Amino acid sequence: MANVIRADVNPAAIGARAEQMINTLGSVSAEPNRLIRTFLSPAHRGAADLVSKWMTDAGLTVSEDALGTVRGSLAGSGPKRLLIGSHIDTVFEAGMFDGPFGVIAGILAAEHFARIGRPLPFGIDVLAFGDEEGVRYSATLASSSAAAGHFDFSTLELVDAEGVSLAEAIKQYGKDPADIAAAAYVPGTAAAYVEVHIEQGPVLEYRKQPLGVVNSIAGQTYLNVELLGEAGHAGTVPMLLRRDALAGAAETILSAERMARDTKGEVVATVGHMHIPAAASNVIAGTVALTVDIRSGSDAARNAFVEGFKKEIREMADKRHLGLSITTTRNVPTTPCDQAIQDGLAAAVASVGGEPLKLASGAGHDGTAMAKLCPIGMLFVRCRDGISHNPAEYASPSDMGLAVAALIHFIEGFKP
Repeated sequence: MANVIRADVNPAAIGARAEQMINTLGSVSAEPNRLIRTFLSPAHRGAADLVSKWMTDAGLTVSEDALGTVRGSLAGSGPKRLLIGSHIDTVFEAGMFDGPFGVIAGILAAEHFARIGRPLPFGIDVLAFGDEEGVRYSATLASSSAAAGHFDFSTLELVDAEGVSLAEAIKQYGKDPADIAAAAYVPGTAAAYVEVHIEQGPVLEYRKQPLGVVNSIAGQTYLNVELLGEAGHAGTVPMLLRRDALAGAAETILSAERMARDTKGEVVATVGHMHIPAAASNVIAGTVALTVDIRSGSDAARNAFVEGFKKEIREMADKRHLGLSITTTRNVPTTPCDQAIQDGLAAAVASVGGEPLKLASGAGHDGTAMAKLCPIGMLFVRCRDGISHNPAEYASPSDMGLAVAALIHFIEGFKP
């Protein structure tokens, strides 16, 4: 049976279809000249409707839960279900591949099995989540957390930049927050969750390999660092008498960079956001707030880094006579991928001619939430120059075709 199914797979044709679908979905945006598609927005609605149509055309039964997750289901001969998914929301000024390709890959793979008309011993659900990026609200993974049965109902009170609460946004989307609990899978019914995703990094391209197998999703710690100095005139306060919060922030950023480099790749640390209230070119900054994003595939290494970094920043603040507040706003442990799923994906990669490289994901994914429901696995796809969260984001049709072919092979050999 395996050879019959494999002979019916044409990666080149699948890749061409994937590229066409990527481009079509990429045109669904809140703005005409850049891709922006945030959670529960009109653009999200348009993308969900398009994905629903594709799922229906692929022979899947379509439904949508209270968090807007679109589900395309293919029945199997057994009660268990293999979940395949990713997200259709984006960052601001996004690329077209991060998230959507995983949904499209799932649709194309499920369509293959619907077309050959031979039931699998398990069902397939293709999931199009809507809140992986966390752009509209400060929380993230709302839709996948709901599917996993771990939705944080306190986040319903969060408000976006326009003052619209998450609860109200759900209602505006045509859903009812009271139905969120019903979005959860019954424990034991989900055999596994698998996600196909662009690598968002340069390793596969460097190794000249189209596909890779993820062994873990990095843990994350976000530290909100607030430095309190004293505002003053830029021309009249002597340098030795200054309590410059921005100079302290600069030292904080450089400390994060230096300490992370000293780990030799075990930890990465980034400051991508900084706020200076009442900033002016001729005023010494009195207050600065910044966020430090710390990630690692090892919880022990990440935790050790966090404690060492806090100690160094406290010493810096004392030396500069600055007030200091450090608040942990996110602390997500490393999510290991299931070994049996890794092995199945590695065999699938080898079956399409690839070298099954194992690598960690430094980015967060819906799999982090879904791991609370069932075993998870991820298949990475090479992306040009390792670029993501950027309009230059790109994966070739040939690599996408191989990814879907590998996914089909994985499904074929999967045992729930």
